[in-house]
Amino acid sequence: MEVVEGEATVADVDAFVEEVAAIGEEHGSTVQAFDARYVVGREHLERAVTLAERARERGEAIADDRAVEILLYAAGRRQITDALGVGVSEGECPVVAVVVGGDEEGAAAALRDLLGPADTLGAYDPGRVRAFFDITDEELAATESDLADVVLERVALLTVEK
Repeated sequence: MEVVEGEATVADVDAFVEEVAAIGEEHGSTVQAFDARYVVGREHLERAVTLAERARERGEAIADDRAVEILLYAAGRRQITDALGVGVSEGECPVVAVVVGGDEEGAAAALRDLLGPADTLGAYDPGRVRAFFDITDEELAATESDLADVVLERVALLTVEK
């Protein structure tokens, strides 16, 4: 798995997603891009990819598309329309993407060419994350875990909440 981070100016989300998918197809890779403000760290992406791959291997995938499966796990959501909330949005958008399989290095290089340079991984917005994952003050107060740990738990619980 390769992780690519950067900044994008997204005029049309669908066109951007198609461009990212084309990079994946060209390199035989699965590529999924996220709005970095919702990604609490590399472990968040690693866990989403691992759980998505495991679900596919077991024949328990939620989505037919590998990239969408990764998106669902990263978002901790079973509904694609809900999971898209962690995807890229129009305008200036900090992006972090995962590249899995195929020519990962080639796909990652093509993604870097698409994005402007920026360190985005780990620069999440706690308010956005808490709102998206529905994490309350009471929940955080009831645990010794930090926000990132609670998000990782949400990702892991997706398979349980069928």
